[in-house]
Amino acid sequence: MAKFKKIVAVDETLLNERALQQLQNLGDEVVIYHDFPQDENIVIERIADADCLLVSFRTPIRRNVLDACRNIRYIGMCCTLYNPESCNVDVIEARKRGITVLGVKDYGDEGVVEYVISELVRLLHGFGGIRWHKDSTELTKCKTGIIGMGKTGRMVADALKFFGAEVSYFSRNRKPEADDAGYTYMPLDELLEKNEIICTCIPRNNYLLGKREFSILGNHKIIVNTSVGPTFDVAAMKDWLNASDGNYYLCDATGMGNVYEDLKSCKNLLYTPYISGKSIQSIERLSQKALANIDYYFQESANK
Repeated sequence: MAKFKKIVAVDETLLNERALQQLQNLGDEVVIYHDFPQDENIVIERIADADCLLVSFRTPIRRNVLDACRNIRYIGMCCTLYNPESCNVDVIEARKRGITVLGVKDYGDEGVVEYVISELVRLLHGFGGIRWHKDSTELTKCKTGIIGMGKTGRMVADALKFFGAEVSYFSRNRKPEADDAGYTYMPLDELLEKNEIICTCIPRNNYLLGKREFSILGNHKIIVNTSVGPTFDVAAMKDWLNASDGNYYLCDATGMGNVYEDLKSCKNLLYTPYISGKSIQSIERLSQKALANIDYYFQESANK
């Protein structure tokens, strides 16, 4: 059976106990950490001579780490690898060095969709003590725009459509399958202007909403963020939230990223300090897919 010499989970990867036990069979030495290192030197110290690195979306693995940890031959990202340019691992540099980097797809979307629907329903009806309009309203006929029609965006769109919302979308590329399902493509400016609710479902480190975009969006609107970290210029978001009592921003801990201190004074910030994509079911999917990626790596290595 193929094995690594040393496996290091450098931070809290969320792998469940069963998966952690299975890792013991995949490496001669297995070291698991359950916190998040705050310094690159700590990251390097933890990885040391490991040939297999497991990491969440929170810990940067940049060129300096790769330079210092020369034995790495596999990096398992226990998170979604949307694209090499936007993630915390320097995937491009790693692959140049012959290091295999694999991410996990489609493990937490269900919880994210439930979060979007539940928080919108609470706000529209006032179930949580805050109501968007004077009177209670439904999602029915509500004009909703999705920015980013990947897996999460499409699942959010389908859920909103089920509740009767009128859903349109913007994406870098038009999605024929979304068009066929009845979703209307709009350029970004048109989407912002014509919709009451905007949901951003795009890869991290993509900042589409600045002062100009918020001006086009206008007031008495709702923005929901399912992305990892902000999708907007923080100062522009603050100005927009403070411009009208009817402007709301909804996000969970993943969407907030590291900008809570900047936004916490805004009264229409509806922040859920919890990861909506984290559940018993999603952790099981994450764990099994992370292990399957290791199996795939060994199979591919054997075929070379």
